[in-house]
Amino acid sequence: MTATIFRPMTSEGRHPTSPVRLSLAPTASAPLLLDGAWWPRSRDLTAELPALVSVLDPLWGRITRVTVNPAQWPVVPRKVPVAGHMVKVGWFRFEQDAHELLLLSCHMGRWNLLVVPPRTPPAVAAWLMAVASDPRRTVTASRLMADAAHLAASAEADRAGEAVWEFEGGHEAGAGVTSPRGRVAPAASADQPERV
Repeated sequence: MTATIFRPMTSEGRHPTSPVRLSLAPTASAPLLLDGAWWPRSRDLTAELPALVSVLDPLWGRITRVTVNPAQWPVVPRKVPVAGHMVKVGWFRFEQDAHELLLLSCHMGRWNLLVVPPRTPPAVAAWLMAVASDPRRTVTASRLMADAAHLAASAEADRAGEAVWEFEGGHEAGAGVTSPRGRVAPAASADQPERV
């Protein structure tokens, strides 16, 4: 499994200010449902695709076409200029997974990347990127997003349960309580009020 943040070169030979957040499966992997994950910073394909394609061109051959599901992208341009060539952009509403980006190279084939939503919390994004680039996993992009939502909801419920437990006394029940002056007051018994 490879989890990497790439810094592509601009046409002027400089690194852009923000690296491409990309995780790719190992190159010798068997055919997979997902070849990795991409975590763009926005839903603007015109702004986001050039950096992604400039990183993938040397790895996968010149990317000539990209397809997306328009449910996740407010505007789908017809073409995007990328380091000396144009990449055609298309969309499929029902035929393509809503959370997937399909990249085509005229010489090397096709690749499918999970698109991690831009505002995803970093811990969830890291989990999604690691799982999407794991060659042992064979799940769809939408299934991964559903699993991530379930994990996030479970974690939130755990945090809420811990907060209630702490509020109701939690691990301090029965232990001494520190008073505002720094002295340890004895814990109150059931028939005696607590004093601080």
